[in-house]
Amino acid sequence: MDDNALAEDLRQVIGELVRAVRVADAMPSGQSAILGYLDRDGSQTTADLANLRGVTHQAAAKSVKELLGDGLVRTESHPRDGRKLLLHITDLGRARLQRERAQRAHRLNAAIRDALSPGEQRHIRECVPLLARLASRMTGL
Repeated sequence: MDDNALAEDLRQVIGELVRAVRVADAMPSGQSAILGYLDRDGSQTTADLANLRGVTHQAAAKSVKELLGDGLVRTESHPRDGRKLLLHITDLGRARLQRERAQRAHRLNAAIRDALSPGEQRHIRECVPLLARLASRMTGL
């Protein structure tokens, strides 16, 4: 198998795995992604979030509006630019995000237990740091 075929196979399988895990999501992926960024990275503007997600400002603003309406995020004036608002995840938003993450992990864990032998599970466990290193290389983090 050449390097490009390996890369394409890995891209395709990881995409399928992510989509399969997200079947359990109760919240739209855009909203979940925004909560995730706010939880991991702290306060952001809507423009920051749109840039991080690679979507239009309007798409991010729609998700933000729904999250605000549900009390999952809150706003405050930007300290350096009064025209902007900073978004923060609320305790309710953090609890909702944790539930979403737990549902995903539970679904994936069940599939791992059901589909893979103990030896295969060890192989997957050994691959996690390698995949993390690949992701880090690609994101520059």
